[in-house]
Amino acid sequence: MTSLPAAVDEHLMLPDTEALRPPMSTHKPRILILYGSLRETSYSRLLAHETRRLLEHFGCEVKIFDPRGLPLPDEEPVSHPKVQELRSLSEWSEGQVWISPERHGSMSGIMKTQIDWIPLSIGSVRPTQGKTLAVMQVSGGSQSFNAVNQLRVLGRWMRMITIPNQSSVAKAFLEFDQDGRMKPSSYYDRVVDVCEELVKFTLLTRDVSPYLTDRYSERKETVDELSKRVNLGKAAGG
Repeated sequence: MTSLPAAVDEHLMLPDTEALRPPMSTHKPRILILYGSLRETSYSRLLAHETRRLLEHFGCEVKIFDPRGLPLPDEEPVSHPKVQELRSLSEWSEGQVWISPERHGSMSGIMKTQIDWIPLSIGSVRPTQGKTLAVMQVSGGSQSFNAVNQLRVLGRWMRMITIPNQSSVAKAFLEFDQDGRMKPSSYYDRVVDVCEELVKFTLLTRDVSPYLTDRYSERKETVDELSKRVNLGKAAGG
């Protein structure tokens, strides 16, 4: 066997194929959609609702967070009602969709504000870890991928399982009809692809996400911290 002198053997666990095949949950996949615009005519909001319809067709329970009234990060305490609503929905979800307009070559401030209010950790719990994520953007001009690329970075930072597919809708003002429904197009087809893929990944990973995100470094760190506490207690007790 290969020698690994820098590792702690008792915390080196070989992949457990049985742990990757638990009984599948039977409830509908729970998906939260965030969009990044407060405009009266918001194409990211219209795309959010089009995405909701598709996800519901694929058998999901879907909720959309309305960002109106959400304060800037650190402007208000976490007890603010909109912050609590957002955090509760994020905790409820098993997968998420983030849809941002591209502004000045970047995601919108409203989009970033929502993500910033979702904590990376609460004590020892990481609220978004292991949840699936799909990213989309709408643009007023030619097709770009700046916003979705940034959203992918944030998804990784939040320890989410970001699916390979994504959607970028160029000249979004041409892609929706007067009723706010997305017109048939290659852009619409890609949105369908993303929704279908998100559902598959969510069904595949939601029951095993605790195992998938179980890490050697964290198992080792937990033991070290426990040891320190025990040793401090012994020292205090004489």
